[in-house]
Amino acid sequence: MSKIKTFFLNGQEYYTYSTISLLDLLNYFNYNSSLLVLEYNNFVCNKKNWNRIFISENDKIEIVTIVGGG
Repeated sequence: MSKIKTFFLNGQEYYTYSTISLLDLLNYFNYNSSLLVLEYNNFVCNKKNWNRIFISENDKIEIVTIVGGG
């Protein structure tokens, strides 16, 4: 039986039993990965690593989306 993990996404608390990567998380919440910057535990995370970093207990993830306008 897997242990439940608590993590924070944009300040909101979430829970998971699954082993999920940052990329899995973005896909689950339907983010457009080409238009965002991801901060993982206070460090900006390079897009090429999103599929290799897995959510751990008490991780803090901040997603900033880029919006165009004029």
